[in-house]
Amino acid sequence: MAEQAAAGIVIRHAQAGDLPAIVAIYNSTVASRSVTADLVPVSVAEREAWFAEHTPAQHPIWVVEQGGTVIGWMSLSAFHSRAAYDATAEISLYLDPAARGQGLGGRLLRFAEEAVPALGIRTLVGRVFAHNAPSVALFAKHGYARWGELPDVAELDGVRRSLLYLGRHLQ
Repeated sequence: MAEQAAAGIVIRHAQAGDLPAIVAIYNSTVASRSVTADLVPVSVAEREAWFAEHTPAQHPIWVVEQGGTVIGWMSLSAFHSRAAYDATAEISLYLDPAARGQGLGGRLLRFAEEAVPALGIRTLVGRVFAHNAPSVALFAKHGYARWGELPDVAELDGVRRSLLYLGRHLQ
């Protein structure tokens, strides 16, 4: 599944050759202490098993390209290992710093919401730090409700941070 649209933006399934760009975009968020709980950048080798766990038929990774350059990515991951949760997926999305604030996050959410029924997924859940105001606002704007909060479960540079569960039923 690929989407092409204005401004040369293409959303397509990730390929193994995209992993270095995916990792670079992910690592661009580590220092902010507002997007990921990783405290140090990860290597491509460290993400190979994660990449292999994702398949287009069940839990895809999509990349966003502009002019042939990967500027963002989004993944669906198993919400839980037990079968009763198979129709629920965790959604994650990351954009290159230069691509943020241009509406691509919303476009990716809409793309995923249109794609997941064919995967048998009816519910999407995002895990977002409570202090990550842009991501909280993005999910809220697209109809995701606050389904839960784990107060002060992460410690980032000596500061305790809360994790929100934001969810949306699509069917």
